[in-house]
Amino acid sequence: MRIIAHLDMDAFFASLEESYTPDFKGKPIVVGAEPKDGKGRGVVSTANYKAREYGIRSALPISRAWQLSEKAKSEGKEPAIFLPVDFERYEKASAEIYEIIKKYSQSVEPASIDEFYFDLSFAKSYSKAEKICKEIKKDIKEKLKVTCSVGIAPNKLIAKISAGMKKPDGMNIVKEEDAEKFLEPLSIREIPGIGPKTEQLLNGRGVKIVKDLKKFSIEQLYEALGKWGQELYFKVRGIDDSPIVEDREVKSIGEQATFQYDTLDAVYVGDVLEKMCRHVFRRFSNSGFKSFKTVAISVRFSDFETKTSAKTLKDRTNSEKVFKIEALKLLLPYLDARKNPRRKLIRLIGVRLEKFL
Repeated sequence: MRIIAHLDMDAFFASLEESYTPDFKGKPIVVGAEPKDGKGRGVVSTANYKAREYGIRSALPISRAWQLSEKAKSEGKEPAIFLPVDFERYEKASAEIYEIIKKYSQSVEPASIDEFYFDLSFAKSYSKAEKICKEIKKDIKEKLKVTCSVGIAPNKLIAKISAGMKKPDGMNIVKEEDAEKFLEPLSIREIPGIGPKTEQLLNGRGVKIVKDLKKFSIEQLYEALGKWGQELYFKVRGIDDSPIVEDREVKSIGEQATFQYDTLDAVYVGDVLEKMCRHVFRRFSNSGFKSFKTVAISVRFSDFETKTSAKTLKDRTNSEKVFKIEALKLLLPYLDARKNPRRKLIRLIGVRLEKFL
């Protein structure tokens, strides 16, 4: 019997901020770009559940989040508290959560900074797996003062979906014999990998829920969606044999920033880049990696066209100075005619390190 659990932290960044500052407890918290009284740029990274009551969600423009907060304030509710993203703090907490899970399962896959898969097949029963997950939830709450939701199922697909259905601070068990029926009434968007474009395509063929997809043969899905269609045929039937990937490689460490205004001001852009490089290098230094070989930057123009450039160094290094120099050399052509012949203003830049050792 295969038993897989998926642990998903509840509003992770915002919940951590609440735990660090007791005065924030029970208040609407928004982590993301600076709102600047509604004139800020960038997006919401995480909103806690109190802020979500105002309609504030992840990826919402920060200016819109500010408007919703002000609307709530005008209705006599408490306005949201806006906080900047603190990746170092969140990554440290994520590492602590990983170590807690590792005490109970030897096979753990960090799917992201706030999501983990782990194998509980050794428990041999769902009831024992449930007891283990309750202990994990308890340990996390006691140590970090935050909650998580857990899905327990026969595979990663069902575990992930089931965890998301019992938020916050919940647990959901879907046994193998119930997996297919569990999926049938769900919106097709619940299936990981089905995004807006695929949803639109399938809607055009009368497919709204997972059960609708089961009407199509594997050949029909391949014709419509290629290889992904073949995978989808099995997923909608609750079949997923993807393994737990214990040593998921960290491929890059990076950061991006949306400017206060679209610009080609070299001094302003350079100052933002220098600050980001400093933050990224500090995270690299704390990551345990000894060296890097590739520096990359991304540039988003005012018309939202996005370009990337990268430089693979001849020799590996762990020099912050080299990192900053190479990042600046990659960025400068976008400030003049070399890579920006139309002199378009820049909205956002990003920088990252890759190819670690």
